[in-house]
Amino acid sequence: MQNPKQTAFARALRKHDTWAEKLLWSWLRDRRFSSYKFRRQRPYGPYILDFFCVEAQLNIELDGSLHGYPEQRMKDEKRDAWLDEQGIKVLRYWNGRLRRERQVVRDAIWKALQERAPHPQPDYCRPGLCKSNRLSQQAREAG
Repeated sequence: MQNPKQTAFARALRKHDTWAEKLLWSWLRDRRFSSYKFRRQRPYGPYILDFFCVEAQLNIELDGSLHGYPEQRMKDEKRDAWLDEQGIKVLRYWNGRLRRERQVVRDAIWKALQERAPHPQPDYCRPGLCKSNRLSQQAREAG
C-alpha cells in the first residue's frame, strides 16, 4: 500500500523537475526509448525512484551537487543496497555528466536495459525520429 504523504511528495517532485530531469524524461517518456516504459518520481518501498522501468527493474538516478556530500553519499549507498536486494539495478549520473556526455549516458542506459530485458529493436529511438514511435503515436491519437 502506498503512503499518501510519499505519493504527494512524488507528485510535487514531478512538478519541479531540474533541467537534467527534463532532458532525461524527454528521452524516456511515452516509450520513446525503444518501447521501454518508464515512470518518473515513482514511490517504491521507503524511497522515490527518479526514473524506473518496471520491465527491466532498472532505476536511473540523476544527482546534483547535494549528492557529493559524505552524508548524502552514505544515504545513497544504503538506498542503492536496499534496491539491489529488491532486484533493482541503479544507474547514477551526475547532472553535469548528462550535459557533457549525453551519448555516453544514452548508450549506458541502452546497454543496461538490453542486459535486463532485451527488446527486439536493434537500437534505441530518439524522440520524434523513430518510425515505430510515430506510428504508435498516430494509432493512439486515432483510436
